Amino acid sequence: MTGQHTPAPESVARAYEQRLVPALFEEWAPRVGSAAEILPGQRVLDVACGTGILARTVARCTGSDSLVSAVDLNPAMLTVGRERSPEIDWREGPAEDLPFDDALFDAVVSQFGLMFFPSPESALEEMMRVLKPGGHLAVAVFGSLDSLPAYAAIADVYERQVNKAVGDALRLPFSMGDTRKLASCCTAAGIDTADITPHEGRAYFADTREMVLADVEGWFPFAEIHLDDQTLEAVIDEAEKVLAPFRTEQGGITFPVPVHIIAATKT
Repeated sequence: MTGQHTPAPESVARAYEQRLVPALFEEWAPRVGSAAEILPGQRVLDVACGTGILARTVARCTGSDSLVSAVDLNPAMLTVGRERSPEIDWREGPAEDLPFDDALFDAVVSQFGLMFFPSPESALEEMMRVLKPGGHLAVAVFGSLDSLPAYAAIADVYERQVNKAVGDALRLPFSMGDTRKLASCCTAAGIDTADITPHEGRAYFADTREMVLADVEGWFPFAEIHLDDQTLEAVIDEAEKVLAPFRTEQGGITFPVPVHIIAATKT
């Protein structure tokens, strides 16, 4: 399972930006920004910013990169983000202990990070803490795996070809897709005004290999998972079969992606 060469963290962050962002994340940044009702001149924080697709998008809403702060626990992600938009205020830190004063931001946004936090409730509390009264929160999470059969199938391939832990690593991003779980999480964080709205987007990968490499190169190494070449080819071979229902005439892989957006206003 483990290859001889472990990718450097920055190479993983670059693979994340090049492979996963356009395929899965890019289309959601404007939707999350819209849910946060961001206006020109407002200060905005992006939590679990990754390489910064959401931070860069909301900066256009504010009218200036300098009005946007972005925080992530992974310094390699921040390095890539800083290269793309140096005027954004990039900070390293956990979502459960944000390095900002109370009531500092007009809007706080986060997409596809909540399910990775050790304490989602604490992270939501922190997001509300740094919001100004009347400020808007918008947080996006993927729907559950039972509504994403393409990823469910790929997770099963990893479990068969490698082990259950690797399959579960791919299942984790879809672990908060239950709206009752999300509502309970918001209530526990003291957010009584949360509105959880279902949305649907679409993922697109150039081919099966690209879909597999997006996770193998852009996500798994952050979880200390490294596949050797033989295992990788075995995964791709089986994935070619299980992804057949999602293949276009041109050989691409595409499928609907359900997402829930939590929106709330600080009273």
